[in-house]
Amino acid sequence: MTTVQTAPASTVTAGTGAAGRQDYSHLEHRSGTQRRRRLGPGRAIPASLAIGPFLLVVVWIVTSQLGILDPRTLPPPLDILRTAGEMWSDGRLPTNILASLKLASVSLAIGVTLGLVLSLISGLSRVGEAIVDGPVQVKRAVPTLAIIPLAIIWFGIGDTMKIIIIATSVLIPVYINTTAQLKGVDLRHVELAETVGLSRSQFIRKVAIPGALPGFFTGLRLAVTISWTALVVVEQVNATSGIGYLMTQARLYGQLDIVVVGLLVYAVFGLTGDYAVRAVERRALSWRRALGT
Repeated sequence: MTTVQTAPASTVTAGTGAAGRQDYSHLEHRSGTQRRRRLGPGRAIPASLAIGPFLLVVVWIVTSQLGILDPRTLPPPLDILRTAGEMWSDGRLPTNILASLKLASVSLAIGVTLGLVLSLISGLSRVGEAIVDGPVQVKRAVPTLAIIPLAIIWFGIGDTMKIIIIATSVLIPVYINTTAQLKGVDLRHVELAETVGLSRSQFIRKVAIPGALPGFFTGLRLAVTISWTALVVVEQVNATSGIGYLMTQARLYGQLDIVVVGLLVYAVFGLTGDYAVRAVERRALSWRRALGT
């Protein structure tokens, strides 16, 4: 009779496990930063946010020089720079830029403040949500252009109407993103705040607001862009100053180069505002470790 020797169970189990399981031991000594760099989007690129606009300008220059882009459709960049220089020298450009900046900054400040206050009311109280959320969602669904005729009837055609239009447009992204982030605050943080006996105001100051900051900054970035977009619209309504006023006058006289200068001013201030908010966000949320940081 032939005798079959059987290996110990522990040996068989270990062998089977080793064969059926990939070896990840080479990752044990890799730091979290190293793993994130391998799996994430890669290292940060200096001045990366300026690369896209720079490439667009390069394409514009090349297509203009090669005659691909008709000057009657879009004038060459050198002509635009020449026109902008002349407008700056005679004072038209700086005067109207200051008027637009004043209108946009005041409206942005009012809209962001209202959006933040309403988000705190809605995000921290069921009663507040029932009162606030519905009207905000209605405004969100109604285009800004549709409100302008009613705003003119109620508030006239002065700066008050324009500030109200821009501010109500700006508060929407701040409210939506901040409220969503507030509702996403970890319940463990809420329970800890209750355990240590924080008051309502302390909870809002030390837990709710810091927890909502990522959503707030996302809404703020959108709000900065929307403030300039809404400004383009309202400055077409009986304006006597501002970049929109310059563009309207230029359109009436067929001055395409001035129209393009106005568009570039809007674009520069919109991008600059977005970059500024990003810089503040990185500094305020330096404690947060995320894929894109």
